[in-house]
Amino acid sequence: MVYRFKLVSDEVSNFAREYEIDSTATFLQLRNTILDSVGYSKDDFNSFFLCDDDWQKNEEITLEDMGSSSDQDIWVMGDTPLNELIEEDGQRLIFVFDYMTERSFFMEMKESFPGRTLSDPMCTLKRGNPPAQYVDLDEFDSKIDQTASLLPGDDLDLDIYGDDQYNEEDIADGFDINNL
Repeated sequence: MVYRFKLVSDEVSNFAREYEIDSTATFLQLRNTILDSVGYSKDDFNSFFLCDDDWQKNEEITLEDMGSSSDQDIWVMGDTPLNELIEEDGQRLIFVFDYMTERSFFMEMKESFPGRTLSDPMCTLKRGNPPAQYVDLDEFDSKIDQTASLLPGDDLDLDIYGDDQYNEEDIADGFDINNL
């Protein structure tokens, strides 16, 4: 079976990627395909999170086993085939590509193709430019400080370079492929 995923960013509105990958491929293969398609280095720690319909993070799939002593299952990208955790169209995922600032891509498994196989994952659609892989941490801290000084109260839960939400239409089918 082949899965088709769509990936968008909350930082860049005209950015999207689509991927086709065999359901028996690993999360590591999906990660590498994503990073290759956006031109990011593979040297950094990343994670996938399975999400519910409201983008709340559930299961984490990590790049490496961090030796957690919890009772929860530990999912490692290189050891976990996609079909072990992704079972239906519409499954949502968050791919955290920058742990320092919690910058992420939002993903959805848009469609599955039973009876098809694919030897290598591929990016089937590229629209727009991805956000920069790294941000200047001094600039990031400055924006946080600047924003915090403008807001009343002590309860500050901000993400300066994006937020945990984005326009649902960005991931929905139906964008005009002729405008790419």
